[in-house]
Amino acid sequence: MLQRASLMTEGPRLCGNSWVFQLDNAAVHNARLTKNFFRENNITLLDHPACSPDLNPIENIWGWMAREVYKNGHQFQRVDALREAIFTTWSNVPTSLLETLASSMPKRIFEVINKNGGATHY
Repeated sequence: MLQRASLMTEGPRLCGNSWVFQLDNAAVHNARLTKNFFRENNITLLDHPACSPDLNPIENIWGWMAREVYKNGHQFQRVDALREAIFTTWSNVPTSLLETLASSMPKRIFEVINKNGGATHY
């Protein structure tokens, strides 16, 4: 999945050449293959606690996707139709949303520090 993702092009494009990738320290992200991928590709990782939604903008993307998939109360009768809707929605995440979330990271980090790790408005 990491190899198919556009990390190597989208990271620098959205955040500049000194971009940092974020993991939430979930067990799957700490697998040897995952760690090797980041090390071999010279990708800098942001070190932060596991399960920290205030520092994880992917949660905002999941929320946006859920709203898009189920827009206008749409319900799915077949798993394959739901799967197709999810993949189509994922392929159409607006670049502006990604840019907004990427640019919000300094503010997110600052607010988490100011709240001593407590909940923020993100």
